[in-house]
Amino acid sequence: MIKLFVFIFLSIGAIISSRDYLFKLQSHGFYRLLAFEAILALLLLNVDKWLSLPTSLVQIISWSLLLLSAVLASHGFYLLFKYGQAKDNIENTTALVRKGAFRFIRHPLYASLLFFAWGVYFKHPSFFATLLSILCSIFLILTAKVEEKESIRKFGSEYISYMKSTKLFIPYIF
Repeated sequence: MIKLFVFIFLSIGAIISSRDYLFKLQSHGFYRLLAFEAILALLLLNVDKWLSLPTSLVQIISWSLLLLSAVLASHGFYLLFKYGQAKDNIENTTALVRKGAFRFIRHPLYASLLFFAWGVYFKHPSFFATLLSILCSIFLILTAKVEEKESIRKFGSEYISYMKSTKLFIPYIF
């Protein structure tokens, strides 16, 4: 019961912070909110198994993905703050960043969320966790694709060229 209250409480916070995107299906914020909700549900589903069997293969995979997620998120935020020339907030960068992870992938922050979701999944794989992880992955892909349309409007041919030289989430693969 407490997990349900935590889910509702945190969901209300996420909805309030994403209120500008709630009914804008052509905005990346709408799909990002859905990805966050899937991650929150996945976290609450697997929180009881977070430290069980610490040396098992699934836990090693899980911790590896969670560590990769943390490093990628930290690196991505650093680069956006340092080189993105944000106006007001990180959502409103005025310069296209092509350094660090951005040299290889267009969406390191969404990639970090993808790795985080699958890292949480491997804490305790189950049918429902699989479903949530797949949904989260779909929502993150949709988030990135919609944001790319927004970036093309903002940066024009420079972003189109950038798209041709990078991958979506995983270097050399996807």
